[in-house]
Amino acid sequence: MNVISLFSGAGGLDLGFIKAGANIIWANDIDKWAVETYEKNIDNNIVLGDIKEISTDEIPNADLIIGGFPCLGFTVAKGSSRDICDEHNFLYLEYLRITEAKMPKAFLIENVPGIKRGLSFKDFFEQMINDFENLGYNIEYKTLRASHYGVPQNRDRVIIIGIRNDLNWKFNWPNETHTEKTTLTGEKPLITLKDAIGDLPDTWDEDIPNHTGTKHKVTINNYLGNRELDWDKPSPTILGRGSRSGGPVIHPHPNLKRRLTIRECARLQSFPDDFIFHGSNSACYAQIGNAVAPFFGFRIGQKMMELFGEKPHKFQEEKWKFPWNNKI
Repeated sequence: MNVISLFSGAGGLDLGFIKAGANIIWANDIDKWAVETYEKNIDNNIVLGDIKEISTDEIPNADLIIGGFPCLGFTVAKGSSRDICDEHNFLYLEYLRITEAKMPKAFLIENVPGIKRGLSFKDFFEQMINDFENLGYNIEYKTLRASHYGVPQNRDRVIIIGIRNDLNWKFNWPNETHTEKTTLTGEKPLITLKDAIGDLPDTWDEDIPNHTGTKHKVTINNYLGNRELDWDKPSPTILGRGSRSGGPVIHPHPNLKRRLTIRECARLQSFPDDFIFHGSNSACYAQIGNAVAPFFGFRIGQKMMELFGEKPHKFQEEKWKFPWNNKI
């Protein structure tokens, strides 16, 4: 299954698909530090540049397109400042342009639930879906929570699947593997903050890659980024920037003495410890917050491989090296 990756960032979704067995043949992002991180951890097949300036002739044909265009205008983290006219919202037209030129068998779009919340955004979402349907694709979408698939983070995301009409294929959504409640159907308990980062040193440690971070003081006032975290629950959503010009929003560590390090945020996003982020602290935090949780991507990638009639890779502890492997 050959895949084109758009708005790839540091490569969270791509990493998950690769570990599921997919072959990423071309990727793109506009952020130089995200591209450097991608190159040094995944592959050098990523192109640095503005997607609006890239001709479809420069992009190879593929079976599948994946990616999530920036969510700055949609995210409910912005509260009343959400803007339907935010220029980033309409980057889906670039995704549409490339899909029309390549007509892959299927595509996948990931975005925040806010993309379809509220009257204006609901109209926007419906227009976007109509645009892809008019290309000749059958569309399904669903809101999934990453913690229900083995990620130590309550991260809700809308997944949109498009399948070319002539194929008559049916996508089977991944079954939830973890749950908040005890059940008789085989799900496991949610993976907690303690499971994910409890073994890391309580203070910064430069001998552990990326286990450093912001010196911004801890203030608990129940506002976003200033709420106390519970060791015995999954993390709240790891965030990127509040805006393109603003800095990253970093949750306090449960010890309340400092904020989460880059490595801790990476773990809560399910990046393996051998995945190293490059750039300033701010750039690294933003790359992590903007990424798709790789293990969540892996679960979806497995089902996409099955859709294409290919045998997906199974979970292998030695390839992920999570401290919570025994709970997956």
